[in-house]
Amino acid sequence: MAGDAGGTNTTTRLLRAEDGGNRSGQVEEGRPKEPWKGEYVKSVVYAGLDAIITCFSLISSISATHSSSVDVLVLGFANLVADGISMGLGDYVSSSTEKDVAAKERAVTEWDVTNHGRAQRQELVRKYQQLGMDINDAATVVEIFAKYKDILVDEKMTAEKGMTPPDEEEKPWKNGLITLVAFLVFGCLPLLSFVVLIPFTNNETVKFIGACFMAILALAVLGIAKAKIAGQNYVLSVFITVGNGAFAAAAAYAIGWTLRNVAGLVD
Repeated sequence: MAGDAGGTNTTTRLLRAEDGGNRSGQVEEGRPKEPWKGEYVKSVVYAGLDAIITCFSLISSISATHSSSVDVLVLGFANLVADGISMGLGDYVSSSTEKDVAAKERAVTEWDVTNHGRAQRQELVRKYQQLGMDINDAATVVEIFAKYKDILVDEKMTAEKGMTPPDEEEKPWKNGLITLVAFLVFGCLPLLSFVVLIPFTNNETVKFIGACFMAILALAVLGIAKAKIAGQNYVLSVFITVGNGAFAAAAAYAIGWTLRNVAGLVD
């Protein structure tokens, strides 16, 4: 009884201390900023980056051959839709496969814990020791986990196999749909300059410059979003993102120019 009372008093003191810390409202100096959180933010950003760079590189290669705006739009939108469907389907298959593998692995781990509980607990103790935990502390932690089977199974998956337990609320089809929509929306931006400028000018160079401006602007926005997600420096993230797109587009333009003017493969 005395031990129980002591444990209760300790817990009460910890809760009071935590509550007092929360009420203070003071932010610890030097604490890193938390990354930008969002269920589908990462899919949007990386699908958008891939779409802009892919589409802009295609525009650059076509423009280098002095093709018409119609050629740019037809090939650009056709490639955009095909790549978008491929990206969305790929994200769906990847997410669903990852979820199925995690569910299967959890079922195997749960069976092991149920039928070989002692051996599984010993393995977890050894894992904690490898991480630097004292053997007595490790044994105590594992014994506590052993009282809660689901927690023990999830902990073994995370600590020993490096796998996150499956999230039942995760919907792979949503991941695929978000990726598809993000790819189409951001991939359209470099092509919009051709659509918007067709009534105003027949100069293909002006339209291409407009596409460059739209691509750089979109890449800069996504670079900022990428920095916010990862907690990186904004200027450096924008520079790397825009530089990546510019390098890919320059390479595509150089190939198109070479095929036209040196190899003579393009009329």
